[in-house]
Amino acid sequence: MQLHLLDGTYELFRAHYSKRPKHLTPAGQDVTGVLGLITSVIGLLQDPREAVTHIAAAFDNPIESFRNDLFDGYKAGEGLEPVILAQFDLVEAAVAALGVTVWRMQRYEADDALATGAQRWRDSVAQVRLLTPDKDLGQCVTGNRVVQVDRMRRRVIDEDGVRERHGCAPRAVPDWLALVGDTADGIPGIPRFGAKTAGILLRRFGSLEAIPDDAEDWPTGVRGARRLAETLAAQREEAALYKHLATLVEDVPLAESLADLRWLGARKAPYERLAQQVGSRLPRPPRWRED
Repeated sequence: MQLHLLDGTYELFRAHYSKRPKHLTPAGQDVTGVLGLITSVIGLLQDPREAVTHIAAAFDNPIESFRNDLFDGYKAGEGLEPVILAQFDLVEAAVAALGVTVWRMQRYEADDALATGAQRWRDSVAQVRLLTPDKDLGQCVTGNRVVQVDRMRRRVIDEDGVRERHGCAPRAVPDWLALVGDTADGIPGIPRFGAKTAGILLRRFGSLEAIPDDAEDWPTGVRGARRLAETLAAQREEAALYKHLATLVEDVPLAESLADLRWLGARKAPYERLAQQVGSRLPRPPRWRED
């Protein structure tokens, strides 16, 4: 048995900004992202290679989280287009109508919910499949037991894949992001630290805190080592904050048990109401719930 955990916010943005034709409801609301996500989730449920039995989807609603209280530059909803913000509530209702458990995050982020699900149930299933290519989730990857799935590129990222991608172990991904930065989340990183250098240092020392201040103790081959070491030594406090921002929470209070995540089919009445609301003939789900 596998557990599929979907980054709903990522999927909504991907669908909204895809090349699919724009769709407006009879009331004039743009629901291109909602329709695209519905189609994508139904495709997942129908995919025999995935063989979905247990599934949940997490959403950031609102975008802000506790991390905004820690750092003013962290990602927020102010810069987002109103047309996509207006789809947040509807997309959650759409996914719930498909019979998929929905986790709406407020103080936490969708990634925190996914990390919590992976941590909580990774020993109870054959594999947890995190349906997102987001770099943050690389820290949750464990051997071949917890993997990331990049559905768009049809790529599965296991522990070896994380090491290839970042040059470090999954547990060091927050450290890597602290050094390199993450523009998607508003984490600036430490000046002049590139992905390759961060990977070399973390592969050698294991964590941000263990990297020596003295460049003489660094591995050979790091370009500009002396200047980088001085920069890091002067910005240890900032680096620690960035690492904290990039570290996912693994104990979000999710109410459901693993059994609650079993997919039993779409809910016919809510799904038909959704079709009327968006003014479109929606794809037929693989099956309807009997209750």
